[in-house]
Amino acid sequence: MAELRKWSQVRSELLSDPETEKEFEELRPQYEVISQIIKVRDEQGITQQELAERTGIRQSNISRFEGGNYNPSLEFLTRIAKGLGMELHIELRPVR
Repeated sequence: MAELRKWSQVRSELLSDPETEKEFEELRPQYEVISQIIKVRDEQGITQQELAERTGIRQSNISRFEGGNYNPSLEFLTRIAKGLGMELHIELRPVR
C-alpha cells in the first residue's frame, strides 16, 4: 500500500514547478472565495441543497461552483453570501 502524504508535502512538491506555481497563483482568488463559502456553509451546518433553497440557485450550480467548475457572476456570489447571512466584499491587493 502506498504511503499517505500530508497535503502540505504534496502542495510543496507541486509548487516547486514554476509553471504549476504560476497557474496556482492565477487561480488563487477563485479558490479563496470557494474555500470561504464552503467553510461558512459547513460552520452553519447547512447542505448545498439548503443553501440552494435559501438563494434560489440550483443545487447543481452550487456544487459546480464549489468544485471549481463554474465561473460565478457577482450576482451569484452576492446571492450566496446573502443566503449565508453574510455580505460580499471584494478587495484589491498589491501584486506579491
